[in-house]
Amino acid sequence: MTSDAFRLDGKNAIVTGSHKGLGAAMAVALAQAGGNVACSGRDPNPGGASGDIRALGRKTFYFAGDLADAKVCAALVDKTVAEFGSIDILVNNAGIIRRAPAEEFSDEDWDAVISVNLTAVFRLSRLAGRQMLKQGKPGKIVNIASILSFQGGIRVPAYAAAKGGIAQLTKALSNEWAAKGINVNAIAPGYMSTDNTTALREDAVRNRQILERIPAGRWGEPQDLAGATVFLCSPASDYVHGHVLVVDGGWLAR
Repeated sequence: MTSDAFRLDGKNAIVTGSHKGLGAAMAVALAQAGGNVACSGRDPNPGGASGDIRALGRKTFYFAGDLADAKVCAALVDKTVAEFGSIDILVNNAGIIRRAPAEEFSDEDWDAVISVNLTAVFRLSRLAGRQMLKQGKPGKIVNIASILSFQGGIRVPAYAAAKGGIAQLTKALSNEWAAKGINVNAIAPGYMSTDNTTALREDAVRNRQILERIPAGRWGEPQDLAGATVFLCSPASDYVHGHVLVVDGGWLAR
């Protein structure tokens, strides 16, 4: 296998939740591999990813909207097809987190997390999958799962439920679409240094407990997902289907 197997020249991608953090790093990584990338986020400010992608000579745009709204999901897909002509790659990264003891966890927080972290992923996958099948050429869908796809977590029942659902949704879609040329896989990040984990990193006790368990001895950085993302979006992974690739510094192996 040559390095060309990891190239994405001429491929058109969507990366949700790419205003900053993990999504921005993954979007730029796809552009560095040759892809055009549509970025999206709830923040009306596009952040830095689109500028970095444009500087690489790739096509890009930023789409602002709340993916909890089914109409926003549809509009993002429609705009990508209109701007780029096709969708070859979808990275479902957008997600939120709410923390509270289970006995106090509200219906509102439950619905909000499930809506963005699981339902929107299905809606976007359905829309992108439909477009890929219509195009009649190979496509890649990568869902962002979590180590909480395997573990229960603490004080995050909705997040854990959604990420467990992502792992199963990945397998379910893979079973239907693998023979039709669409690879559906997932990446399960470990403890990453992002806005979602600010509360944990600022808690001296939890921060120490987490670091003591990570064999790599550090929190993950957004760039740590770049290689896994390019691999699962490129021809190098053409025979990989329904897999959840863990990128956690060794956390689950401990």
